[in-house]
Amino acid sequence: MGIYEYTRMPFGIKNAPAHFQRMMAIIFHKEILEGWMVVYIDDIITYSEKWEDHVQYIDRVLSKCTTINLKISLKKCNFGQQELLALGKKVSGLSLAIDQNKLAAVLQKTVTRNIK
Repeated sequence: MGIYEYTRMPFGIKNAPAHFQRMMAIIFHKEILEGWMVVYIDDIITYSEKWEDHVQYIDRVLSKCTTINLKISLKKCNFGQQELLALGKKVSGLSLAIDQNKLAAVLQKTVTRNIK
């Protein structure tokens, strides 16, 4: 019998999200400490005040992902955004707001009239 080694995280493992989060925090430790990056599981957000810095940060992230063979779907990427949806919140500069689509769903819900 040989030893089987996974090349991808298998489905159904209870601690898989925590393990992946820890792995991402270790990989991008320096960038997170420098204060221009936030990582939540598979969401990587970089931010800066100057466009030139932002381009350098994106280059560093993409280079590191290439080096460690971490795949990125360009269809799911947004570059140079001043406003974005992250974890169900609308983030813009220093402000944080509720996503209007989620708010509309709550406002359209009917109020319960019968109390038992």
